[in-house]
Amino acid sequence: MNAPITLTQRQLPEFLLRVALRRPVFVWGPPGSGKSSLVQQFAKQVGLPCVSLLGSQLAPEDLIGVPQIVDGKSRFCPPRQIAREEPYCLFLDELNACSHEVQKSFYSLIHERRVGDYVMPTGSIVVGAGNRAQDSAIVKPMSSALVNRMVHVHLAVSPQDWLAWAEQSAIHPLVLEYVRLRPDHLWTQPPKYEEPFSTPRSWHMLSDTLLEYGDSVSDTELAAVAFGCLSPHHATQFRAFVKQVRGRYQLSAILDGKTRWPDLPQDRDLLYFLGQSFRARLAKELPSAREAANGDQRELAHRAKALLRDLASLSLEIAQMVVAGDSDGQPLPGWFLVEVVRDLPRLAAGRDGSSR
Repeated sequence: MNAPITLTQRQLPEFLLRVALRRPVFVWGPPGSGKSSLVQQFAKQVGLPCVSLLGSQLAPEDLIGVPQIVDGKSRFCPPRQIAREEPYCLFLDELNACSHEVQKSFYSLIHERRVGDYVMPTGSIVVGAGNRAQDSAIVKPMSSALVNRMVHVHLAVSPQDWLAWAEQSAIHPLVLEYVRLRPDHLWTQPPKYEEPFSTPRSWHMLSDTLLEYGDSVSDTELAAVAFGCLSPHHATQFRAFVKQVRGRYQLSAILDGKTRWPDLPQDRDLLYFLGQSFRARLAKELPSAREAANGDQRELAHRAKALLRDLASLSLEIAQMVVAGDSDGQPLPGWFLVEVVRDLPRLAAGRDGSSR
């Protein structure tokens, strides 16, 4: 399913409020992006109980019920979970993971809000959700008849929306601060093989685990839970971030000249994280035009070149990463890069990223 237009976690409830009250809606999105919780929150917002059915675990009789003899005639009796007397929100989670037989059982329920002789009470809502084929999830193609019975919307992961939610949701301070520093690490494309990967859900799981451990979590335990929840690269960086917070190496102290870059082999991951933080600091604080730089910003640029030279003596690769960045990062100002090319040609050679 193509996604020409996407909505964020903040925008989806308003969309559902305007559309789902009149027509069934299907929410597409990657695993762990918050589809289920957003639909449940929407149901609470409109004052309806939310009844969730997990498509991957359903058989046709779970919807249409089993036949019973009433007054000498057979009649299908839908299950009590569906056949309710008061309005409710029916959430069809993983709808596109159903078998085709189950999908056909949903036709009348979605289009007419009816199963056999049972009609959902006036004011009821039907919302479906599912992962995408490109996410390596268990999905089956939806028939054109089923697709055409719903309004489709695509959910995108928004770090800004997630952080706004996290600040009100008792997320562990280390997780909250790390995602503030590296919002591009909140979500990553699911891998093609069996391996943990970063999503809003997995960061939430890591937060819950760290809250359970408390301040006593050891480095070994921290590594175990981080690599058990996140993409390997993000887990390595999160571990380095915690080491930085706990240890004596702080980026501000390095910028102020109070300490040097860590140079021990076992601190390689910490050096890489500090390099990324250093780049993010420059991208944030240096203006796009040199003429707009004030005294503090000019001093930062001057100090940055000296720090880049020191960093290159420890790891040319990491120093070049600071200059080159990546496709997700905010670019450094052009005038600063010109000065780097002029004063540090060894680093400029890696700006195209070919040496990374």
